[in-house]
Amino acid sequence: MEATVPPSSKESRVRLESSVTSVSWIPSEAIKGMVKAPFELGVGHYDSAPPGRIDVAALERMRDDDRFRFANHLAAWIEVEDGRIVDYGQSGGGLVSSTHMHLGPKEIVFHAVGFPDLRPEPKVTSRSATFVQTAGGRPGMPAPRRVRREPFVQLVGPTVWTTLQLTLHADGRAEPKLAGATTFPRHWVYDVEGRVFAKSGMIDFKDWYHGVFGKKGTPWGNQDSPAFVTMAETALERELSTSIMRGGAKPRLRRLRAGRFLTKQGDPGDELFLVLDGVLSVDVDGRALAELGPGAVIGERALLEGGKRTSTVRALTPVKVAVASAAQIDIGALRHLAATHRREERR
Repeated sequence: MEATVPPSSKESRVRLESSVTSVSWIPSEAIKGMVKAPFELGVGHYDSAPPGRIDVAALERMRDDDRFRFANHLAAWIEVEDGRIVDYGQSGGGLVSSTHMHLGPKEIVFHAVGFPDLRPEPKVTSRSATFVQTAGGRPGMPAPRRVRREPFVQLVGPTVWTTLQLTLHADGRAEPKLAGATTFPRHWVYDVEGRVFAKSGMIDFKDWYHGVFGKKGTPWGNQDSPAFVTMAETALERELSTSIMRGGAKPRLRRLRAGRFLTKQGDPGDELFLVLDGVLSVDVDGRALAELGPGAVIGERALLEGGKRTSTVRALTPVKVAVASAAQIDIGALRHLAATHRREERR
């Protein structure tokens, strides 16, 4: 990715700017246990998936429209003179959404508690500058629950956060990254143009709900959690996922433990898989090709080319997939997806 280059106020200098944004949301069936009841009864609500492209200047409006749970926006700039960085700076911050609960015709709003944004001093050399920002908070709605350490019972909601990293290079390159995050909810990451390019690979509601509270174990207590990140799926895969999950026939759900195989190269197969949660590796002829995460569609080649699996797919983490038949998907879309995957294999 390249940083934007607006006009410089000094002719001898070039100013390079870029940004990275995370948007966090709760997908359907992501919540477990008794906490799931209000969502199933319509008192609370799951979230629709964010769009593949957002207007990063409209985050406040998205928050006010209840389109995400929280967001983190990191913007940064450098000034370059004679190939060397001579000045730099950053801006941005976090936005935490309120919780809206519906009791019949009445709506109760619990205002969220946003924590101070954390911005360590940037790491700057003559050729690059790396900026980091952590943003988050906790929902305002009470969440009485047992937790894994003293005091063993909590009333306030668990802490949520993302840690974003952005490296700007003197040659114009920009490297955005999701460096850390809570295991709940889902986090999507957008580049300077507002295009989604990465996602958190898995959700662990139980670990988050019973293990994250107070400052201990959070960035505000000097401890972050690394994020398991995968590349974002294509726009075509997003369309196919809608067909699989919201079409006429409800897909069957399948779960895999880490290390188990979803498919093995050469085996027969007549099903299509949509990754709902977790991360899988793809291997062809013993060569690792990719790691796939939520939103990826797998298995179309077997449906189109004689019913045999063309790759070995193994779970790197606990995985949940939706299983669909070829009859549920437009055959033209499957051919287009297969052609896209062939191009990826040739890289």
